[in-house]
Amino acid sequence: MTRKQLLISSAAIVVVAVVLLVLPDKSRETYFNNKGQVFGTYYAVQYENSQDLHDSLQAAFAAFDASLSMFNPNSTLSHINNGTDFLLDDYFLDMYRNAVEVNQLSSGAFDITVAPLVNLWGFGLKNRTNVSQEDVDNLLPHIGMNLISLHNEGDGHTYLVKDDPEVQLDCGAVAKGQCCDIIAALLVRNGCQNYLVDIGGEVVAHGVNAEGNPWRIGITRPIDDASGMINEVEVVLQTTDIAMATSGNYRNFYYDGEQKRSHTIDPRTGYPVQHTLLSATVRSNTCMRADALATACMVLGEEEAMKMIEADSLSSCYFIVAEPGAVGDSTVLMPVMSSRWVE
Repeated sequence: MTRKQLLISSAAIVVVAVVLLVLPDKSRETYFNNKGQVFGTYYAVQYENSQDLHDSLQAAFAAFDASLSMFNPNSTLSHINNGTDFLLDDYFLDMYRNAVEVNQLSSGAFDITVAPLVNLWGFGLKNRTNVSQEDVDNLLPHIGMNLISLHNEGDGHTYLVKDDPEVQLDCGAVAKGQCCDIIAALLVRNGCQNYLVDIGGEVVAHGVNAEGNPWRIGITRPIDDASGMINEVEVVLQTTDIAMATSGNYRNFYYDGEQKRSHTIDPRTGYPVQHTLLSATVRSNTCMRADALATACMVLGEEEAMKMIEADSLSSCYFIVAEPGAVGDSTVLMPVMSSRWVE
């Protein structure tokens, strides 16, 4: 080998060595599974990466809690509910814009100003009391997205304006879905291509699981169980690249005499809903939107909800509806899917 050939060969070896140092070592990546409690429910985040992102996840949860938690007295939401002129953060602004869009799409069935009614019926920050028609009538004038708006000071600072100081916001029907989107974005920023984010049943998934297969995501059978201990699966989806949320009235409810009171409140009437739609699972372009739409479906009931979803090109749905059984008071669960739903 000539001196020139030797130099070329040596240079090639150096280039290869540098490339190997720069390129990530995929063989060192593994699947992590971070689990715990957050926002009064569970979270489970699975992802393939070279390092455990637990601390980053906790920081993201804390930042989101500081924006939209009703139970954090220092959150942006709490300041707004207390009547403070508080500078809005990006999480709040994203939530608000989504809420306005779904409110319009659902003809008012989804409304974040529903908080006073949620509290009245004992599903919010206050204990349950006997509710009269007068109680409901007194609160209805303070409910409505038309009573709030955004105001920009011109310096980039945005505030929420209440036309009625009695307006109170409840973001519980969208927060879990929004946080799923935030955690998914965090994973992507850290180089994750395969992941599943599950916060209290709201899900964002991309890529494949540790076995190299599509993610398996179950939709819970809607069985009345206020304890939350019964978890029977109605259907299992093998899927990926999905943002999905489920809402139902089979977990959070109570009986007022023989009357079942569900946590889903119709902001237009002021009363807990009563219809045959037991569970609504919605897929959409974001989990935040899916979460809001699933809640709107539970307010509207099967027929009106299906019309709403079919009118929205971004979304599809899987409903579980109760039909009278053939024997006694038994109930038959009927799956109903929109035309775009694909298992």
